[in-house]
Amino acid sequence: MSKQVPTVPIYGIPFSKMSMDETVSYLTEAIEHKRQTHVITANPIMIMSAVESQDYYKMMRKAELIVPDGAGVVWAANFVGTPVTERVTGFDLLHRLMQEGEKRKWTAYLLGTSQEVIEAAAEKLQLQYPQVRIVGYRDGYFGADQDAEVIEEIRQAAPDLLFVARGAETQEPWIAKYKKQLGVPFIMGVGGSFDIVAGKLKRAPMLFQKLRLEWFYRLLQEPKRLPRMLVLPKFVVKVVRDKENVKKPRSTT
Repeated sequence: MSKQVPTVPIYGIPFSKMSMDETVSYLTEAIEHKRQTHVITANPIMIMSAVESQDYYKMMRKAELIVPDGAGVVWAANFVGTPVTERVTGFDLLHRLMQEGEKRKWTAYLLGTSQEVIEAAAEKLQLQYPQVRIVGYRDGYFGADQDAEVIEEIRQAAPDLLFVARGAETQEPWIAKYKKQLGVPFIMGVGGSFDIVAGKLKRAPMLFQKLRLEWFYRLLQEPKRLPRMLVLPKFVVKVVRDKENVKKPRSTT
């Protein structure tokens, strides 16, 4: 992670303390200078995966920027006495960068989710941001045997921005594994953002966002997420128990 970024470590993961505006400004400069940046919009579920798996932890540490997406991350940073400025959600960051792209005539590629959702998301984003050329999109249902073909397709399209929406277990590891080959200045995993852009899911109303209950609203829409959500109380208990050690350095070996 760049020296310029002030961070707070949570279980060895360096979370950016920058505000949304500062993050957009930092990323805009990186994109304009073609400095490759893999952004992870991290939540407590990902932190717990990194706590439990050294491989997942090492993969996260390879990202150039990790922003606090989940309300639980903001709470944890505050609880251990080094607060972050605010939540920087992947959904909002996607839109803010598309707005920057309008001014700068950037190009974008969308990868992931189902064919129906990715087509609808590409169409809506193209209408909303006509100056950003969407140079390609494809669904996320491909296996390791098709990785080379997908990478080549993205390399040929040469976008400034690559947004990836695949399963929680595959999204970030896939980006980390292939980012050098992809050669795209900006890569970010966006989880369920395309579902919201396409209109398949609704974003939580402002009241839920303010109360930090976006996760609960999402759960009401997608009950199948319950097993993943059960990690959240475990995370809270762990942070409370480990208060003195949450910020301690952790080895990547």
